[in-house]
Amino acid sequence: MIRLGLTGGIGMGKSMAAKLLCEHGVKVIDSDEIARSLVEPGKPALEDIVKAFGIEFLKDDGELNREKLAELVFSDDSMRATLEGILHPLIRKVWHFKLNEWSAEKEKIGVVVIPLLFETECQVYFDKTVCMACSEKTQYDRLRQRGWSDLEIGQRIRAQLSLNEKLVKSDHVIWTDGSIDIQTKQWSELLSYLFRGSESDG
Repeated sequence: MIRLGLTGGIGMGKSMAAKLLCEHGVKVIDSDEIARSLVEPGKPALEDIVKAFGIEFLKDDGELNREKLAELVFSDDSMRATLEGILHPLIRKVWHFKLNEWSAEKEKIGVVVIPLLFETECQVYFDKTVCMACSEKTQYDRLRQRGWSDLEIGQRIRAQLSLNEKLVKSDHVIWTDGSIDIQTKQWSELLSYLFRGSESDG
């Protein structure tokens, strides 16, 4: 099975890529979704976060106050490192399990969406890496549509490697400035290329 790590800057089309891949019948797991499930009420990770940051980061219903925590960790590198130290090992354990499960099921390809793929040096676990990319204007426009201020956007961008660094480190790039049809065509061509390569290697 081809193990594919998918990354890219925030707002550059990772979620859309996951959707398109699923429509191609590709097995995909998203580390952000894993993270959300790990901090549900009653989960050990949420308890660890409360111990590290305080009960004031819980809402009245016992759920994590994501907005308040994000405001803290994206303005304080040490706090972000503390949060990542809690979550990243747990997230990695989940997607490792899924990749092994898919491999046992004889899937042709398994994709893990990891925004901080290179920052966490997880590229070593994958056969190939793909970076989703778009122009800075498109990126800012998309994030503003989410209701984020330019300050919030800048903080999140600075928390990751620059797009240029991600592009240099990646094996393949999918550009997302264009239409969904253009993105779909890029994915179809890339998947065909990867499958041909795996067959020739076999």
